[in-house]
Amino acid sequence: MSSEAQVPQAENGRLARVLDGIERVGNKLPDPAILFLCLMVTVWVVSAIFASMTFTEIDPRTGEAVVIKNLLTAEALTGFLTSMVTTFTAFAPLGVVLVAMLGVGVAEHSGFINTALKKMLKVTPLKLLTPAVVVVGIISHTATDAGYVVVIPLAGVIFYAVGRHPIAGIMAAFAGVSGGFCANFIPSAIDPLLQSFTQASAQITDPSVQLNPLNNWFFAASSTLPIIAIIWYLTDKVMEPRLNKNTPLDEGIEAPAMDEISDRENSAFRKASLAMVAAMVAVAAMAIPESSTLRDADGSLASFSAPLMQAIVPLIFIFFVIPGVVFGYANGAFKSSADIIKAMSKAMEGMAAYIVMAFFCALFIAAFAQSDLGVLLAVKGANFLKAMGMPAGVTIVGMILLVGFVNLFMGSASAKWALIGAVLVPMLMELGISPDLSQAAYRIGDSSTNIITPLMPYFPLVVVYCQKYVKSTGIGTLIAAMLPYSLALLVGWTAWLLIYWTIGLPLGLGASYTYGM
Repeated sequence: MSSEAQVPQAENGRLARVLDGIERVGNKLPDPAILFLCLMVTVWVVSAIFASMTFTEIDPRTGEAVVIKNLLTAEALTGFLTSMVTTFTAFAPLGVVLVAMLGVGVAEHSGFINTALKKMLKVTPLKLLTPAVVVVGIISHTATDAGYVVVIPLAGVIFYAVGRHPIAGIMAAFAGVSGGFCANFIPSAIDPLLQSFTQASAQITDPSVQLNPLNNWFFAASSTLPIIAIIWYLTDKVMEPRLNKNTPLDEGIEAPAMDEISDRENSAFRKASLAMVAAMVAVAAMAIPESSTLRDADGSLASFSAPLMQAIVPLIFIFFVIPGVVFGYANGAFKSSADIIKAMSKAMEGMAAYIVMAFFCALFIAAFAQSDLGVLLAVKGANFLKAMGMPAGVTIVGMILLVGFVNLFMGSASAKWALIGAVLVPMLMELGISPDLSQAAYRIGDSSTNIITPLMPYFPLVVVYCQKYVKSTGIGTLIAAMLPYSLALLVGWTAWLLIYWTIGLPLGLGASYTYGM
């Protein structure tokens, strides 16, 4: 892979300087938790300064001039301390993620998810191996780490086993897992997670806003089509031929053994799959009758007020717990109920950093909303954009590029959206762009540049996977190799959104393209 990435020396030197600059800037950024703490203190100070100023901008919620609240008064600080615990525990994204991950943890640690991924890859015809790897990578988003620790190295093994370049398999899988991170035709924890942050940001301007947890599901599902096509073409027609020509494998490399699925695992998987299907059928049977308690007062299943939609996260929990438990007992991974609890505990251990980040994020968002600085910024920003007279499509493209750039320095999808969404969502609402559309645009920018930022936590791990075949592979080498994927995904996926929007296809359940107060 070193030769493949070693394009002309001068060009490689310029790329190295750019990458070094990105790495330096990224390394200087504080941890997301500390970043939110600093931002909260900044909001306090700015609110105290702006509270004495008079503004002519009209608050869309009241119809009166915006007034900034001073958060450094004795009364405000007392309120901050007395409400700190409830501010954190009432933070919507916290419960959403933890409940979903409890279920995913059981399915993951029992081995059900890993077995499912292996089976999908093993039954694939050779001609369809690349798109199959991408599809499995996209599906792996339903589990936190499965794509990075199972799909990517396994793709290299499978490619090598069938006589193809293993690095090509790793690149295709990495592009699918990380570059297509926010696309999936199966609802997963990322959907309610992003929705909860979007709703919190939208409520800065309009407290009555309620969004469906699957408000981007249709668009996310359809996005798998261009993503698969882009990665498939680049891998088979561009990247692998160059790898075969310029990147010989190190001598003495033996094809790693791909773990076979045992008869016991096959039997356990069948039982677990049947259990999951039975659970889905049971929910469908409950929802179909017109008198179903899962419908809202108007008989709808898709409205935000419908109990079915409000139960999306618990259902994700259930649909992972049931097959996970059945597979664990049938396969021998679980001997008692204590093992199930251990699996959930391990899942929560992996969420420790997120919980800490969520604590400070909740305090920042609450302060930002209470100060009304977000409203002022949104109205001023909207007035500026209105004065520029840019079409809504151009504005959305600009947002995607901004998110993609920020993603080079701040890897966490939730932290990043909590940070910039608090500004962008209300601002675009003032321009008549719905929070649903803003969130869809965010998904594109956040995913496309994941594969070229060394600050992404799993990036060094992918380098290690490559070094098993080509020892000279480095971080800069991998970034240079993944850059064509990143640019193609950014352009192609953005074009897909604009086409999707122009046709007027639904973004998701209860979603819209426009917003009106």
